[in-house]
Amino acid sequence: MTTTSMHLLLIDDDPVLGEQLTSLLSQQGYRLTHCIDAESGLLRAQAGDIHLLLLDVRLPGMSGLELLATLRQQGALPVLMLSACGAEEERIRGLQNGADDYLAKPFNPIELILRIEALLRRTIQQPVTQPQRLTLGALSLNQATAEINVAGSGVELTPLQFRLLWLLAQHRGQTLSKSYLYHRLFQREYSSYDRSLDMHVSRIRRKLSSAGFDAHRLQTQHGKGYCLQ
Repeated sequence: MTTTSMHLLLIDDDPVLGEQLTSLLSQQGYRLTHCIDAESGLLRAQAGDIHLLLLDVRLPGMSGLELLATLRQQGALPVLMLSACGAEEERIRGLQNGADDYLAKPFNPIELILRIEALLRRTIQQPVTQPQRLTLGALSLNQATAEINVAGSGVELTPLQFRLLWLLAQHRGQTLSKSYLYHRLFQREYSSYDRSLDMHVSRIRRKLSSAGFDAHRLQTQHGKGYCLQ
């Protein structure tokens, strides 16, 4: 795989650094996406098309270490942690929590590129794997077979409804915006006049409830989106 097909993700609240790394890495043939907070960064990292994550430790809201712990429960995405020079305790905690490498700020651009190349070489033969099964209490989803069970009883969903429920289960506890879901499911912009998503959520609730699952766990966050608890 060439660098031109490598998609890197930077999660750092410094917009200047984001611009600098976008320019630097594009010159090396990489594609870089920049998120300035942990919440949006986590959603982007879980999308499945990222080859390596550059993660700052100190982020507003959820810290980089907390985000790393969440990611490590879900897959093996290579992670290069970034933090202030001399923050030894953060470096140790990051490595303990599953970071693959660590680089102190301010760093030499050449060293960053070399570390990225080394990490990708180590993982190039080990593609990032996404979980094929998700379990939330009595609810079980199998992505490989598109099967859903509630306490052992099968639930029939359409392919699109399965993808919607899988996304919500994959990001359980997080509110996914309607805009994000429309892009992922329908490949179009969200319109307040379009009730397609609401209709599918309603049908999923009804089917899960009939199988004995507490449908109230599939929550509507008015004005925001949906969340599966």
